[in-house]
Amino acid sequence: SHRLSAPSEPLGRKPEGETKFSVLSSFSACETEHDKSMDMGNQHPSISRLQEIQKEVKSIEQQVVGFSGLPDDKNYKKLERFLTKQLFEIDSVDTEGKGDIQQARKRAAQETERLLKELEQNANHPHRIEIQNIFKEAQSLVREKIVPFHTGGNCVTDEFEEGIQDIILRLTHVKTGGKISLRKARYHTLTKICAVQEIIEDCMKKQPSLPLSEDVHPSVAKINSVMCEVNKARGTLIALLMGVNNNETCRHLSCVLSGLIADLDALDVCGRTEIRNYRREVVEDINKLLKYLDLEEEADTTKAFDLGQNHSILKIEKVLKRMREIKNELLQAQNPSELYLSSKTELQGLIGQLDEVSLEKNPCIREARRRAVIEVQTLITYIDLKEALEKRKFFACEEHPSHTAVWNVLENLSEIQEEVLSFDGNRADKNYIRLEELLTKQLLALDAVDPQGEEKCKAARKQAVKLAQNILSYLDLKSDEWEY
Repeated sequence: SHRLSAPSEPLGRKPEGETKFSVLSSFSACETEHDKSMDMGNQHPSISRLQEIQKEVKSIEQQVVGFSGLPDDKNYKKLERFLTKQLFEIDSVDTEGKGDIQQARKRAAQETERLLKELEQNANHPHRIEIQNIFKEAQSLVREKIVPFHTGGNCVTDEFEEGIQDIILRLTHVKTGGKISLRKARYHTLTKICAVQEIIEDCMKKQPSLPLSEDVHPSVAKINSVMCEVNKARGTLIALLMGVNNNETCRHLSCVLSGLIADLDALDVCGRTEIRNYRREVVEDINKLLKYLDLEEEADTTKAFDLGQNHSILKIEKVLKRMREIKNELLQAQNPSELYLSSKTELQGLIGQLDEVSLEKNPCIREARRRAVIEVQTLITYIDLKEALEKRKFFACEEHPSHTAVWNVLENLSEIQEEVLSFDGNRADKNYIRLEELLTKQLLALDAVDPQGEEKCKAARKQAVKLAQNILSYLDLKSDEWEY
């Protein structure tokens, strides 16, 4: 018989205790993984079904959050049906009286009900209804003033231009509170109305140069005929955008316009430059109309409605950030008069930067820039008033008594304006009401000043009244909770 010899111990061998621990740990880890695998494989069918339902509900969450329509929209009904169906599916899951399944079913139902509620709130939000009511006004205006123009009327009236501009301004002031659904609804509505405005303006500008006389060339008669069809299509497009034509679809109109381009491309212009240019103008008009037909799709497939990421808005925000830094430096400085000149120079430069901001034909960007200009200009006015009050100390004794009264009010206005510059609240705040009352008192004080025939005093009082009103308007602007 042979005896088995013990193997020699290898170099670097771990102590016996550590090896034993390592082996046990590995065994324990394998056992845990095996248990987990067994648990997943043995998960209760009801839990698995609830997880599937929750996954389906989660898949449409972004559609619900971004829903910008109304309760009678097809997409609203589709989303509502889907979520209601999932609720019935959740309710039909058998819990078998088990607590963990009951809790899982409750959580799944709560999440589905939350989305149903959000869908309903988006469609019935007061500001969504406000947007729709303004849009209805625009529809009435188009029915009355625009559609007749494209069916034989003479011109677009000043009443229409003023009315549509007022509607656009009111839409830019609708508050969205940062809600994606409201931002999209406002963007869609503004886009349609601004498109109508652009179509009409472009038509009115170009019409006098067209058409050419048919005596020039036989092809001109065909181009003239196409141009008449384009004018009809323009009226149809306006009616489509504004939802006042139920007998036409965007797809059909797109086919009609594409067909007109094909007809023009097939024309032989015999190398005549003026006819080629005429044809090119008509083709350009058609292409512009085709661009407007893609508005809805463009708004849904891009983040165009989210102006927080817009290049022009980012430039405006950069200017406002610097303006606030200058304001804080002035308000916190021990000797602010030393900063007046440099601050004013930089603020004037900021106004120049705002003038260069591209509006992109977007009324919201126009409104954002207007408000930014007021912000910067108000700070410049504050510095001007501070400088004037300091200079006055050298000749105060020579003033007429009524003029002194005006200066006293201006000193008060300077202190109030400093508070208004620092104000950051809404119209329900006590501080807002207090500042409003203080400004009203100063206006009453100016009204009580008797110039006694002094022209200088009259002019000074008029300027002071204007300043007080501007500060009051600025306070309103800061507190109206407007956002992009």
